[in-house]
Amino acid sequence: MASKVVQVSAIRSSIQENGGFRFSKESIPALMDNSNTPKFIRDYRLRSWKACQDLNMPTVNDEAWRRTDLRGLKASSFSIPEYDHHQRLPQPPKELLLPLVGKKHSGQIVMYPGGFSSVFLRPDLLKHGVVFTDMATAEKTHSDLLSQILGQIVREDEGKFAALASAFSQNGVLVYIPPHIEIEDPLQSILWGPGVSLAHFSHILVWLDEGSSLTYVHEVASPSETDGQTLHAGVVEIHVGSGANLKFIELQSWGENVWNFSHERARVNRDASLEWIIGAIGSHTTKNFSDIDLIGQGGTARMSGFYFTDGNQHLDHDTQQNHLAPNTTSDLLFKGALKGHSRSIWQGMIYVAPGAQKSDGYQANRNLTLSPQARADSIPGLEILADDVRCTHGATVGKVDPEQIFYLQSRGLSSTDAVRLIVEGFFDQILQRIPFDGVRRRFQNLIQKKLK
Repeated sequence: MASKVVQVSAIRSSIQENGGFRFSKESIPALMDNSNTPKFIRDYRLRSWKACQDLNMPTVNDEAWRRTDLRGLKASSFSIPEYDHHQRLPQPPKELLLPLVGKKHSGQIVMYPGGFSSVFLRPDLLKHGVVFTDMATAEKTHSDLLSQILGQIVREDEGKFAALASAFSQNGVLVYIPPHIEIEDPLQSILWGPGVSLAHFSHILVWLDEGSSLTYVHEVASPSETDGQTLHAGVVEIHVGSGANLKFIELQSWGENVWNFSHERARVNRDASLEWIIGAIGSHTTKNFSDIDLIGQGGTARMSGFYFTDGNQHLDHDTQQNHLAPNTTSDLLFKGALKGHSRSIWQGMIYVAPGAQKSDGYQANRNLTLSPQARADSIPGLEILADDVRCTHGATVGKVDPEQIFYLQSRGLSSTDAVRLIVEGFFDQILQRIPFDGVRRRFQNLIQKKLK
């Protein structure tokens, strides 16, 4: 009897240490299959587990979380799905799996609850040394590549949810493009995360070697389920080598019951180029950290984001443009439309390090409120520690102009169609930055669904 009391006490202590989450050390994937897991991965997972225990749950007293309250998150209700759990859950819709360019994929990975993945890569790309595989396979066959990037760009102790994703991620992708290999058609990955009271953890790793080129599309999605909450925590680590060119497009279309948290960072080297496009349509609550580190002279990065909220959705995007080397350029534009009682927060910072002369940074956030109850908070910021730079920012929040609606109605459009046309025009600047028609249509269809 005494041993059971001790065991219950230990479980309660573990739950308390983890901010109410019921996850245990025994659920860490690397420890469940210890014999086949490289030591550096086991060590990384254990460091992440320690960070889970050491870090507190964020509260509104933390500066980065002042406008996002997690008291409604039912942390103790979540469990980690077993490997075959996906067979008992809704399957992804067929349109989600269709090629985004042409009739075939260059490569596609679909990740399901519990760590099961389907993987396809064109054979000719495989012959050129391209790696595009799920995390479980990468741990067994590409541990040398993993050791160069895993936990090197996003640290496991950067926050509670970064630690959780680093410790428990069952799903993940490793992308490696060898030097001077250029891939014209995009690679695509999809994380499908249904299931009430389930916790999905993901880790995306992208490494472009010197002079290579890639377009990579990553989407997270699930159906809306009304009888409980679902959790996702993810980490994205991106390395863009010298002279390389990456277009990274990610779309968040979670169901309305999902609480979504992610820590994402790209490291851009000398004369490299990054085009990062973010679309956020779904989830109940999202807190997303998206950072760009320009670490080599001549590095350039452009981040474009759009979000469309309705109902009681709450989306919080926190962006950072870090100029850590001279002669670097960053350009950020986020646009959002809001309906119902929804709320968006965008807070951005341009940081210029000492000695990063000739840095050129720009950030802007534009918001369109479509109902009186919707609210958009826009908080740009600059921290400049060099004296020969050009850094600017701007932010706006406004309503649809009644004169524009009147003009369109005078041309025969209904009020609903007039608003739809104005919103589509508002987002067009972002959509035109998307390089493929199929990807652009996917974004446009999701926007149109919000307008109905």
